[in-house]
Amino acid sequence: MLLISCPNCGPRDETEFHYGGQAHVAYPENPNNLNDREWAEYLFYRENTKGTFAERWVHSTGCRQWFNMLRDTVTYDIQAIYPMGASRPDAAGKVTAETGTASTAADSTTTGTAGPSIAATSTATSTSAPSTTAPEGATK
Repeated sequence: MLLISCPNCGPRDETEFHYGGQAHVAYPENPNNLNDREWAEYLFYRENTKGTFAERWVHSTGCRQWFNMLRDTVTYDIQAIYPMGASRPDAAGKVTAETGTASTAADSTTTGTAGPSIAATSTATSTSAPSTTAPEGATK
């Protein structure tokens, strides 16, 4: 079972979260000009990456806030967690260019004026060896 570090609530069991699909899918600039094929591509066609993949998640039984996660689809290793509207970090934790996003606001899905601080939530920036013990209360 995954232990997901919510940017607002801290580490929680994966059963508290719901997957929201691929992150950084750009909304069409002129939706009224799209034909049926183009609408189908926007709504249903997504990448099926083997390896590092940017995903959207919501903490549905906790703070109910959306966030993005960079996760390896083969090993399930969570490489980074970052707020909605932020650029996608690469596997080393550095920010890279993205293909698009529905919102560029730093705090597009939360109330208030600033996004949550998630400086300590990324496991990709750690230079030390990963810990082999689970945090207190975690299940495997």
